[in-house]
Amino acid sequence: MLPILGSNKRSNKGLSRRDLLQVGGLGLFGLGLSDLLRLRDAQASALKSAKFGRAKACILVYLFGAPPQHETFDPKPDAPVEIQGQMKSIPTCVPGVRFGEGLPRLAGMMDKLTVVRSLTHPWPFHHVHYAVSGNPNASATVEADPNDRTLWPFMGSVVDYLEQRRGAPALPPVPRNIALPFRLYSKVNFKLLGGPYAGFLGSRYDPVWTEFSKKGTKPVPNQAGRTDLYDPYAGIRRSDKFELAGPDSSADLTPERVGLRRSLLGQFDSARNELDKAESVQRFDHFQELAYSILTSPRLGNALDVDREPLPVRERFGMTLFGQSLLAARRLVEAGSQFVTVIWDAYGHFADGWDTHHYHYPRLKQFLLPGLDQSFSALILDLEARGLLDETLVLCLSEHGRTPKLNSSPGGGRDHWSRVYSTVFAGGGMAGGKVVGQSDSIAGDVRDTPVSPKDVLATAFHLLGIDPHTTVPDRLNRPVPIAGEGTARPEFWS
Repeated sequence: MLPILGSNKRSNKGLSRRDLLQVGGLGLFGLGLSDLLRLRDAQASALKSAKFGRAKACILVYLFGAPPQHETFDPKPDAPVEIQGQMKSIPTCVPGVRFGEGLPRLAGMMDKLTVVRSLTHPWPFHHVHYAVSGNPNASATVEADPNDRTLWPFMGSVVDYLEQRRGAPALPPVPRNIALPFRLYSKVNFKLLGGPYAGFLGSRYDPVWTEFSKKGTKPVPNQAGRTDLYDPYAGIRRSDKFELAGPDSSADLTPERVGLRRSLLGQFDSARNELDKAESVQRFDHFQELAYSILTSPRLGNALDVDREPLPVRERFGMTLFGQSLLAARRLVEAGSQFVTVIWDAYGHFADGWDTHHYHYPRLKQFLLPGLDQSFSALILDLEARGLLDETLVLCLSEHGRTPKLNSSPGGGRDHWSRVYSTVFAGGGMAGGKVVGQSDSIAGDVRDTPVSPKDVLATAFHLLGIDPHTTVPDRLNRPVPIAGEGTARPEFWS
C-alpha cells in the first residue's frame, strides 16, 4: 500500500516532509500533488469517522500512586523470582492473555477490555498533572499546585469548556465535570496536589468535588506501621454518604484556589472580601449561580445517594469507598454527567494508595487488588447490563508503573518506573479482548508499540467526538492543543 501520511513534521500547508518527497515518485503512477492531497484527506476522514464520537460520557478511574504492571495486567510468569514476586499469573477468558492472580473477575471478562502493556514516558514520579492533561513536560521537584492557573487543563475541564463553547448551558442540572470522593490528596498530611483542575481555562471549569469525611472500617498495612489507620478504601459503612464539598476552614484558601468545588452558599460571605477585580466578581457570580442550581435541583443529590440502589447492587460494587464511588459514577452518568472522575487516593499519613514502596504484598493482597477487581468489574458489567457500556468510555489511569525488581523494604516493594507500564480501558468504542503493545521479558521496557499518556488523551477525545488537535487559549491567548503531542491510536478501537 502506498504510504500517504509520513512523519509529524509538517510544512505550513499541512504536508509532512515525507509527503513532499513522495510527490515526485507519485508521478510514476500518474499522480500529482492534487491527488496526494485528496488521498491524504480521504485517509484522515476515514480515521476520524472510525468510532469518532462513539462515547457520550467518560468515567475516569484514577489509581493514585501507580499500580504494578507485574501483579496486574502484564505478569511475567517465566521471569526470575526477584522479578515475578510472590504472586503468580492466571489465564483470562481470551486465549494467550494472562493477568495477575489477584484479578480473577477482570480476567474472566477480558473479552470486554482493552489492555495496554506499552505505556511509556520519561517522568517516574507522582505528577498527576502530566497524566491527565496535554502538558508535555513534568518537574521532578515541583508537583502541580491546584492554585496554579498557568497549568494545562485537565481533560474533564476541557470537555466542559468545549461543551459550553458549543452552546451547552453553563449550569446544567448535573455538573458535566465532577470528581469523587474528595479533593486529591486532601486526606494526607501533605499539601494538596494539582492535576484534575482547569488550569489556565479558569476555576469555573474545575471539577465539582464531592466530600467523604467518614472513617474506614478496617485497618490496613502502612509505611508508618500504624494499627489504627482505618482506610475507607478498604471498607465503609452502608450508611456513609457522599456530600458536596463545603467551605474550608483554612483561611488561606481563596476562591481562585478553591474553584468550583467550594460551590455552596456558605462560602460566599467570606469570599466577598476577596472580590476586588471584575474577573473575581464574575467568578463569584458563577459560584453563586452554581450553588443555587445545585441546591434547588434534586438530580445531583439523588445521583450521589447510592443508598437508593438495591442493597445487592451496592454489595456487588463492594462496600468500600472505591466501590461506592464507582456506583455513584454510574448514577451520575445516567443523570447526565459527561465526565466523572473517581480517584483511589492516598489516605492517612504514609498510607499512599497504590504507591507500594513498602508492604507491597500485604497491601495488594488485603485490599488493593481485591477492591480493584470487584469494583471495576462490577462497573463494567453494570454499564453493560444497562445498555450504557457502548456509549460510556471507561479509562483507568495512573502516573506510571513500578520497577521490575523488588526492593528489600518491609513487606517488599516496587519503586517508581515509567519506562513501561500497563493499564486497562473499556466501553465507548474501545475494542474488547484487545491487548495493545508488549513489554520485554521483565516488564522493564517497551518491546513494541510504545504508547504515550498523551496518546491516551487524544484517543479519549476522539471517542468523545472531539478532534484531539483542537486548541484552547491559554492566559496569554496562545492556542494550546488539548492533547499536547498525542495522537489518537486506532489500535485501541480496531
